Amino acid sequence: MKKNTTKTGHIPKPKPAQPSNALNLEFHPLTSERWQDLEALFGPRGACGGCWCMFWRVSRSQFDKQKGEGNRKALKKIVDSDEIPGILAYTNEGKPLAWCSVAPRENYPVLERSRVLKRIDEKPVWSVVCFFVAKSHRGRGVTVPLLKAAVNYAKNHGAKVVEGYPTESEKPMPASFIWTGLTSMFLKAGFVEVARGSETRPIMRCFV
Repeated sequence: MKKNTTKTGHIPKPKPAQPSNALNLEFHPLTSERWQDLEALFGPRGACGGCWCMFWRVSRSQFDKQKGEGNRKALKKIVDSDEIPGILAYTNEGKPLAWCSVAPRENYPVLERSRVLKRIDEKPVWSVVCFFVAKSHRGRGVTVPLLKAAVNYAKNHGAKVVEGYPTESEKPMPASFIWTGLTSMFLKAGFVEVARGSETRPIMRCFV
């Protein structure tokens, strides 16, 4: 497969991102023991309209068919199989306040089939595909340390490259429209743009 390059040519290699503790946050992988924490964070709507963070894992028709309880059961099955689908952020009092889905790219079949976000080379990568922050903590600087923690988690499990697929917009957008994150937060976490399949959807990488 031919490797894509950016308009600027050479891609600088950023320093490995490390989790920040400026907000006194704690980060933990989602395991069966922490499932109830995710349920408490996502609430009755399953984060956003019953998605339960299954958008990238199943076909569109299946996703729509099982929206809500079906998606919840599907994610629970993944967690109960001892697969880690992402990490949770907690306050120092132990309250779950944010979620980030991070895993090897091949764990997200819909991403693998995407034309806009298609693979740019044959390198094995981990992908950060989703964020969810409790309303009480939105706009308080949670996402950047959460993203850094996700990168660190991937690195500790063998990742050399971590990808993100943020949304880029000049206008303010509702949180439900930017669940893949914003370009600015990825830049702050040490990512660089490596390709762009559309005007608003860059592919960004952190080399760890």
